[in-house]
Amino acid sequence: MASENKAFALFEKYLMGPMGKVASWRFVRAIMAAGMASIPFVIVGSMFLVFNVLPQTFTFLQGFFDNSFFRVSDLYMLANKATMGIIALYFGLVVGYEYTKIFAEEENLNLSPLNGALLSLFAFFMTVPQLVLENGRMSLVHQIGDKIVHGWAMVEDGVSRLGATGIFVAIIMAIVAVQLYRLCVKQHWVIKMPEAVPEGVSRSFTALIPAFLVAITVLLINGILIALGTDIFKLVAIPFGFVVNLTSSWLGILVIYFIISALWLVGIHGTSIVFGFLTPIVLTNMQSNVDGANIPFAGEFNNAFVVMGGTGATLGLCLFIAFFARSKQLSVLGKAALAPGIFNINEPLMFGLPIVYNPFLAIPFFLAPMVSASIGYWAIKLQIVDAIVAMMPWPTPAGIGAFISTGGDYMAAVIALVCAFAAFLVWLPFIKIYDKRLVEQEKGAESATI
Repeated sequence: MASENKAFALFEKYLMGPMGKVASWRFVRAIMAAGMASIPFVIVGSMFLVFNVLPQTFTFLQGFFDNSFFRVSDLYMLANKATMGIIALYFGLVVGYEYTKIFAEEENLNLSPLNGALLSLFAFFMTVPQLVLENGRMSLVHQIGDKIVHGWAMVEDGVSRLGATGIFVAIIMAIVAVQLYRLCVKQHWVIKMPEAVPEGVSRSFTALIPAFLVAITVLLINGILIALGTDIFKLVAIPFGFVVNLTSSWLGILVIYFIISALWLVGIHGTSIVFGFLTPIVLTNMQSNVDGANIPFAGEFNNAFVVMGGTGATLGLCLFIAFFARSKQLSVLGKAALAPGIFNINEPLMFGLPIVYNPFLAIPFFLAPMVSASIGYWAIKLQIVDAIVAMMPWPTPAGIGAFISTGGDYMAAVIALVCAFAAFLVWLPFIKIYDKRLVEQEKGAESATI
């Protein structure tokens, strides 16, 4: 028990503390808010994509779709183009809004979140067109063959840099724009209007000098980078490309789930914190899969293949204690937790079993999601199942979520159930011993009251 307490103390000191500090950073909170705000739109857009690729799975539908839905596919696929096709705009807008709002509230500054959001989009759009320095002259790239028209690189979904590839630049530009806006307000570099002037007019003039400063700053950054033969998109792709590759590796995924489990064990919602950081990456990976890549860690890989039943992959555990536990405590808890567990909500188990601060159940809590993640990862990597191309609601039950996420791959549903069963096998010996201990305690309590 002493060694287990030391392990928890180490988690709290070296993991809980640093992660808690990082999660409290203002720009991190803004990015997490942007990730959460974008999910409903991504899910809606993904549903239209899934519908559009159904004939690839159900081949008997091809003729029917060709003569019906596919005649208007350009119309209904606008819902997908207006979500994943411009996802960087969602991130830039929300990060700018939330980041400004945080400064306004916590530093008591007269900042308008709407101005912060618009300044962020202003800064981002100035980075999107591609320019080149030739013969001492900067000019917009114009290559029809490569689909770059007057600096704007075009793809099937529209402007390529407004899609998932632009998320990280949109975030950086939002941070730069809001910091410049904050600087102007703190230093009183704003145009103040009389109180009689309507608020909307006053707000627009307040943003005038910050807008000039944002424009000059971003143009200088662009100019310097173009003179060096690159631009901010290419520059950002270097470190973030490394991060994307790391999180898409098998060992990287194991580290991710280790950190999530470690945070949960000491009472911190590890899923929210870790995936708050990873949302831009999984969305970028999902768009790459739509374009033909085969990246396992994309979209809702987490809930489709790893944590069926909730964090720790507890669906099988919940079923077992609901119907086979001998302890009254576990039996009642299992039946109460069963309905939410089907929809990947397992707080009743986390705090009722409990798993949090329970050293006896720590080992399966670490291992179960690692095992299910490994199975899901290699099933996609080895192309046993299709890669994830759509975002599904995270409470979608086991099997169904994987089926939807992969665009209707039957095998994905089968692999998801295999993942859930493998995770249960990890839990089984531990929960049986735990159940036996609780039965003995209950018998002892009963004999003491007789």
